[in-house]
Amino acid sequence: MENNHHFDIVKKAIHYITSNYRNQPNLDDIAATVHLSKFHFQRVFQDWAGVSPKQFLQFITTEQAKESLSKGRSTLETAYKVGLSGNGRLYDLFIKIEGCTPGEFQKRGKGIIIQYDVIASPFGNVLIAETTIGICKLVFIEETTNPLATLKSEYPEADLICQLGIHGAKVKQYFANWDIPLEAIVLDLKGTSFQLNVWKALLTIPSSQLLAYNDVASYINKPTAQRAVGTAIGKNPIAYLIPCHRVIKQTGHLGNYRWGSDRKTAIIGYEGIKLSDKPSA
Repeated sequence: MENNHHFDIVKKAIHYITSNYRNQPNLDDIAATVHLSKFHFQRVFQDWAGVSPKQFLQFITTEQAKESLSKGRSTLETAYKVGLSGNGRLYDLFIKIEGCTPGEFQKRGKGIIIQYDVIASPFGNVLIAETTIGICKLVFIEETTNPLATLKSEYPEADLICQLGIHGAKVKQYFANWDIPLEAIVLDLKGTSFQLNVWKALLTIPSSQLLAYNDVASYINKPTAQRAVGTAIGKNPIAYLIPCHRVIKQTGHLGNYRWGSDRKTAIIGYEGIKLSDKPSA
């Protein structure tokens, strides 16, 4: 019964936030709509939704701002439209939530050259995309996936060239012989500060070894942020090279995987055989 009661509270709060985001309501405003003290409401909402009411409001505001910018509105017009006081607050919001500036989001890759191709791996076909800096995307795909359409949805204004880049070629060679390249594979990562810290932590996990989500949270000095760590891991844009497959639940269960739990099991098992005596890629 208590769970149902809490669900009703959170549902009502979410409806209020999504209907009134332009007013940027504070915690007192939202708590008053569900007739709870702000401290009690904060705990109920955080426990149920996994984020604070303020973080949920920021997410809703960002999504509305993205829609506005995609329609060609200026950053200042967009800021006012979503209830922010100006460009500065819109900039801060995008850096925190999206890991890029509003201008960068609006360009959607304009002026960027991205080389891409589909390569084979022991775990299925991989779409790999590379800027002049390094690999910006590496994802497992199905046979029916259209790689060009996949990239166009994320970088609609970029110049996309179907050709394997320098670092993509290194990845292809690595999957073929499992020898660490003599020259480093460079990544072009964009994300929030928190996401980047999590992804960098994943890069320290040795081959064929596993860590729990709480281990990663402790590594980045955020021991209570296990759920946020899980969310950041789920948004990892570069499969395998950033080894999110090496993070499991504290209970020992493998847990979910963006590209399928069966694939995660296969990768972990394969690495246990192939890489137990080799350094990480």
